[in-house]
Amino acid sequence: MTFLSGLLILGFGGHARAVADVALASGIKQLCFIDSNARPNETFGEFPVLRSWDEELPDGWSVMPASGDGVSRQTQCDWVTGRGWPLATLVSPVATVGFGATVGPGTLVAHHAHVGPMASVGAGCIVNTGAIIEHECVVGDFTHVSIKAAVAGRCHIGRFCFIGAGSTVIDGIRVHDGVTLGAGACAHRNLEEPGVYVGVPAKKIAGKTAN
Repeated sequence: MTFLSGLLILGFGGHARAVADVALASGIKQLCFIDSNARPNETFGEFPVLRSWDEELPDGWSVMPASGDGVSRQTQCDWVTGRGWPLATLVSPVATVGFGATVGPGTLVAHHAHVGPMASVGAGCIVNTGAIIEHECVVGDFTHVSIKAAVAGRCHIGRFCFIGAGSTVIDGIRVHDGVTLGAGACAHRNLEEPGVYVGVPAKKIAGKTAN
């Protein structure tokens, strides 16, 4: 990650606070949150939470989308790039990114996460605390691999997916765009339609669809 002197964080929910924690652990000294629902004079420690931002971005700063929802993160990314501002890529100092792996702009790799060698993680993604994306995986834009989830080698995870906490995607599986894999579920075969899948092995819930 290129050193940043400051970070503008879009949002002030739980994920935004996790972003701030990784930023501070990475040595970024200045933070500011933007959230239209901010209370007057709200802060996160010493850092301000503003309702809007009408200024130019200071030199050396970058911007991080921090909605927990993939569609909203895409909107945030579009807002940033439309202004010609740089999107941050944040990798915790206690995470690992393997040889030849790539992590896209606007993506967070949180504490104790692992991205294996030659893997590719797209833009606006969340690789959450303790998550594993193993060797040669491809993870599409605006997907969230949640805490302690494990995506085994050579999997292909689509865009706007949510891989739930503690879930497992076994080797070589393909997951369609817009799939939600429930917490603790196991995908042992390709998930070829968008929707919500739960259980071991994972099965689609009738009538349910993901974002």
